[in-house]
Amino acid sequence: MTMDPLVLMTDVEESTEALLHDAESWDDGVIAEPSGLPGWTVGHVLTHLARNADALTNLLVAARTGAEGVLYPSRAARDEAIESGSSRPLAEQIDDLRAAHDRFADAAASMPAAAWFTHLPAIGQSAAGVPWGRLREVEVHRVDLARDYTAQEWTDAFALRLLREFVAQPPSDAPAMVLRPLGLEHPLKIGDGSLVIGGPTKSLAGWLIGRADGTDLTVAPDGELPKPARWK
Repeated sequence: MTMDPLVLMTDVEESTEALLHDAESWDDGVIAEPSGLPGWTVGHVLTHLARNADALTNLLVAARTGAEGVLYPSRAARDEAIESGSSRPLAEQIDDLRAAHDRFADAAASMPAAAWFTHLPAIGQSAAGVPWGRLREVEVHRVDLARDYTAQEWTDAFALRLLREFVAQPPSDAPAMVLRPLGLEHPLKIGDGSLVIGGPTKSLAGWLIGRADGTDLTVAPDGELPKPARWK
């Protein structure tokens, strides 16, 4: 998958529009239904996606203007915004998410080429990493909405980048293992473990971040799949 932020913004646009199109066909009652995230309803996930777009917009504006860039004023403020917006009617949630996405897209379109190289302490990388961060949020949380969108709908390129990102910076509680995605010549390693997990890239990525059950993966030597560390 490309590292070009403007090309990735096209992927963000397509993913967001697909989500909004799906959401427009849902019944109003879906807002209160459980999502795939413990303790969160569908309304929580939709609200989080809108506020995340605003948070990443803040970072792009900071990169362009030289202002201090923060995702959220505080963790408490983030959580409060998600909770307070989670029970709004579906139509209001859709309008909010669309407006937040448009603000994010406008901020990206306003970026001079040099601004993409601005280092952002809030995410520990340059502004060029922001579009990938947004695409990851939308695609993974589309699965969390538990509305028939699964990791199998991801593109191979997205799944592979997600897999490589997880392996490069695994959570401290991630089990040691060797991953062998089908079609990839070189294995990916987490820690010094000898357990080898193989299978399709989408299935490996989905299982590794807790969004797939891993039933089509292989384990060598024979045994059960370890419990992965869930990406949040």
